[in-house]
Amino acid sequence: MTARPKRLSALLLGTALVASLLGVGAIASAADPGSSALSSSAASHGGHTMAVSLQASGDDPDGDGYIPAVPQVTGVTPSDRTPPPAYHHEFQAACSVTRTAPDDPIVYPGQPGRSHDHTFMGNTSTNANSTTASLYGGTTACKAPADASAYWMPSLYKGDQKILPTGPQVIYYKAGVTDDTSVRPFPKGLRFVVGNPMQTAQEFRAHKGFVEGWECGDSFFNTDFPASCPSRPDVQLNVRFQAPSCWDGKYLDTPDHQSHMSYTVVKPGTNDNMCPASHPVALPMIEFKMAWPVNGDMSQVRLASGRGYSFHYDFFNAWEERTLKALVDHCIVGGLQCDPRGFDLYRPERGAVLNSEYRLP
Repeated sequence: MTARPKRLSALLLGTALVASLLGVGAIASAADPGSSALSSSAASHGGHTMAVSLQASGDDPDGDGYIPAVPQVTGVTPSDRTPPPAYHHEFQAACSVTRTAPDDPIVYPGQPGRSHDHTFMGNTSTNANSTTASLYGGTTACKAPADASAYWMPSLYKGDQKILPTGPQVIYYKAGVTDDTSVRPFPKGLRFVVGNPMQTAQEFRAHKGFVEGWECGDSFFNTDFPASCPSRPDVQLNVRFQAPSCWDGKYLDTPDHQSHMSYTVVKPGTNDNMCPASHPVALPMIEFKMAWPVNGDMSQVRLASGRGYSFHYDFFNAWEERTLKALVDHCIVGGLQCDPRGFDLYRPERGAVLNSEYRLP
């Protein structure tokens, strides 16, 4: 008897969030790709809609959009501590592209073909029906076999040609808070969406995850694709975008796929970053640093979701817990700049977390 009012509250939450963040007319603004060459997938499947998930799935059997963490993390107070400075506190997850498909197991669970086209990295099995159980322990295109997580973003086109990133892409795991010693690993099954395909150019530029926007050659901080990039073999189109890193400790997902996560806030009177009281659990901050082998005239470059400022991405955690904890403790909490093995070239005496096969010894 409790599912009906909970389902209604989920719908109201999602509607209110979209209305408050985007304002009237935001959908129409983002839906104009500046070109008549929108992919048939985006045009046919309503690819610009940030849906409220109200369909039952393997992880959400009642379909209300809430996936509780078991157990929940309680009794945590956001750390406002300022530890001794460490210039770096990160490691990389180097993951290659596995496939493309108009699927989104977070926004449209169990609804294959409903999304705009996405480029998937990491877990090789990711599709519309993916769940924590189906991903966990699966095969992966990440260098660390323990990282069976799924990562995806809207596919990029030049005209009608789909352009895929080549080789392992850099996905940073960093400390988003000043007290890097308070960062703990992601809980199994956590998922979220970073950014919004309906965001305007102004919202993309003002987004807390905006780092350098779109760049190529000597062109930086672009909210949309540059008009042109140097036609050289060494020039690619790049984007960097950071995820929120503070968790409410209660839900692995919520109907809007974002409200269980939060960006950091500034500690009053300082330049330090800390988690807000509403989301007190500090997790790794993911940063996508993606590169596409495209340059020259960029006038026909677009995303499956629209213009460059519609860029967003999804993360679905399926790391093997011991390995993720070892990397977080050694590299983030330990104040190092680690490669995918957990090795800091500038601190070789600290050793590596993983062996030559990228596995725990």
